[in-house]
Amino acid sequence: MSVVWESKCTICRRAGVKLYLKGERCYTKKCALERRNYPPGQHGPRQRERKLSEYGEQLREKQKLRQIYQIRERQFRRYVENAQRARGVTGEMLLRQLEMRLDNVVYRLGFAVSRGQARQMVSHRFITVNGRRINIPSYQVREGDVISIHESKRNTVLGKEAIARAAEHTPPPWLSYDPTTVQGKVLHPPTADEIRLDAEIDLQKIIEFYSR
Repeated sequence: MSVVWESKCTICRRAGVKLYLKGERCYTKKCALERRNYPPGQHGPRQRERKLSEYGEQLREKQKLRQIYQIRERQFRRYVENAQRARGVTGEMLLRQLEMRLDNVVYRLGFAVSRGQARQMVSHRFITVNGRRINIPSYQVREGDVISIHESKRNTVLGKEAIARAAEHTPPPWLSYDPTTVQGKVLHPPTADEIRLDAEIDLQKIIEFYSR
């Protein structure tokens, strides 16, 4: 499992925008970016005024997207390379791969308050795909796959909270959820219009960064 050792609030402050890495806390006044809207470090307030180079802008956009999905650089680079080889617009192909990760789908279905919690649920064998337990957060779901919480986990505190949360959540158009069976389904791969990122991202700058 990929672990982000750095404080999530520090990551958002460095990016200069909310990446919603801590779920519901990010919507409250406890959010660090609300209280200290400048980069971390001794010279933080002054860094905000610095103009980034073209490379710096590309790096910032890449880091923002990578940190939204909470994956390491090596794995992110593989996603970019796969997107460059695929037919279609490279940026859209990249987002599709990221969205169809199992941990992201668990988050999009409303089972988890953040992708970090979704990753934990997958790793701790809470999640099934087509009735089979999967504990690999990066597992790529496919059209028609059915995602659910394993029956042995439904009576745990986390399981009950996840089921209650999903029942009140509206998933994106490419997913469906049936609260009576506690099952979500992948209707089709997401299109660019169906993907709502947690922050504004310039995908072209990311592709340019890896094309240098």
